[in-house]
Amino acid sequence: MNEHPDKENYLMAGYGWRSWFLTTDHKRIAILYMLSITFFFAIGAFFALLIRLELLTPAGDFVSSATYNRLFTMHGIIMVWFFLIPSIPSVLGNFLIPLMIGADDLSFPRLNLASWYIFMLGGIFTLISILFGGLDTGWTFYTPYSSSYASGQVLNAGLGIIISGFSSILTGLNFIVTIHKKRAPGLTWGRLPLFIWAHYATSLIFVLATPVLAVTLLLMIVERTLHIGIFDPSLGGDPVLFQHLFWFYSHPAVYIMILPAMGVVSEIVPCFSRRKIFGYKMMACASLAIATLGFLVWGHHMFVSGQSVYAGIIFSLFSFLVAIPSGIKVFNWVATMFRGTITFSTPMIYAFGFIGLFTIGGLTGLFLAALGMDIHVQDTYFVVAHFHYIMVGGAIMGYLGGIHFWWPKICGRLYPKGWPGLSALLIFIGFNLTFFPQFLLGYMGMPRRYHFYPEEFQALHVLSSAGASILGVGYIFPFFYLAWSFFRGPRAEPNPWRATGLEWKTESPPPVHNFDQTPIVTEDPYSYEEKP
Repeated sequence: MNEHPDKENYLMAGYGWRSWFLTTDHKRIAILYMLSITFFFAIGAFFALLIRLELLTPAGDFVSSATYNRLFTMHGIIMVWFFLIPSIPSVLGNFLIPLMIGADDLSFPRLNLASWYIFMLGGIFTLISILFGGLDTGWTFYTPYSSSYASGQVLNAGLGIIISGFSSILTGLNFIVTIHKKRAPGLTWGRLPLFIWAHYATSLIFVLATPVLAVTLLLMIVERTLHIGIFDPSLGGDPVLFQHLFWFYSHPAVYIMILPAMGVVSEIVPCFSRRKIFGYKMMACASLAIATLGFLVWGHHMFVSGQSVYAGIIFSLFSFLVAIPSGIKVFNWVATMFRGTITFSTPMIYAFGFIGLFTIGGLTGLFLAALGMDIHVQDTYFVVAHFHYIMVGGAIMGYLGGIHFWWPKICGRLYPKGWPGLSALLIFIGFNLTFFPQFLLGYMGMPRRYHFYPEEFQALHVLSSAGASILGVGYIFPFFYLAWSFFRGPRAEPNPWRATGLEWKTESPPPVHNFDQTPIVTEDPYSYEEKP
């Protein structure tokens, strides 16, 4: 291997820490992101554990009201901005996009490394806010809580999120330029993998929406520091303006979390069904349609905020409309599986789980898009259950499905049989036991963000906490068997799944420069019927 340094894989090319922390190899940077977001996931999950322990009893006797407010705030901040948003794009997107399009790296390798350092810097500011007591605004930073009344580290947490947003912008810009400029000969737009289409649409949201969040939080910090009336009504500001600006970013951010997961499922389903994807062009267009319509529905978070009734009707209409491209994707995945030779490997189990959880989350979103129903369940546990089914169930199922699908390519080793499938099953069962009772709680009228409640709600909360314990066990399993696989797993061949795609045409793990020769694409994607 030392005699042919160009053929060294990215794991073996240099052993010192400097070779990793100064690397410009997109594959190593993806590994750095994977380790980072796993760390943040553990912190966010710990806060979730404390929340579920508190809600076991109706008396609010585990933590104080102020502590509970800090727990759900820091849980939301960590999970949204430091796990869910960067998970698939920064890990799988970073690793796979150059491989899938036949390139040697992203267009701006140094910018890619800088984006990881910026992400970690934002994380450090947020962790400082936790170490010095956290904050109690909720992850949405609603004013005037965040501008006047909140106690805690509002400035540090807000600054951390602003900084991490620049990481997202740089990553999205890098992906867009790379997809435009570095595709292999013959890889036309009509031959791009749907994973690439999903990340292209996600990158557009990164670049167009994230600056709005940065400006909004910066204005909040200016108001809190200099007492200039922007959002705080006591200073002449408008709190509804904050909601408009915040949700203009934060609803498209839902699709930052879910679109990449859709791209992962679009790769897994045809592979383990041994069938060409049904409706390729419609699937690609649906990704762009979801990204576009996602910018037009922010107002459905504000039906009870006092905004115009006529604006509410328009936002309700667009919210129903965005369900159409999502429905197209679900229909096409099912149609792809129809009469296919389905193999229930671990990635496919995660894909099934994603489709189930996303469908439940999407259908319950229609309830929230209806003005009358939304007024009844606004700020109840119905909303909590809905966004967890979409943002957590869907996104994490997609992330874990992608990790298990491309793990042989990432580290060149196979994971054991049995345990991964059991883990996926535990996650699916535990997730539904955790969050489905919350639909019932919300419909019965229990507001979210309360740590004490009437005794008649306790049975459902106990069931939800029991489900969370099963879910936690399912999440812990992959840490152990993937770590075992990394060091002791059997060596993987270049294409253990007999999948199509350029990433499977190179070694496992790939060489530093991905391909010995630039590949030439001569066929359409997902040609499984031609290659059984």
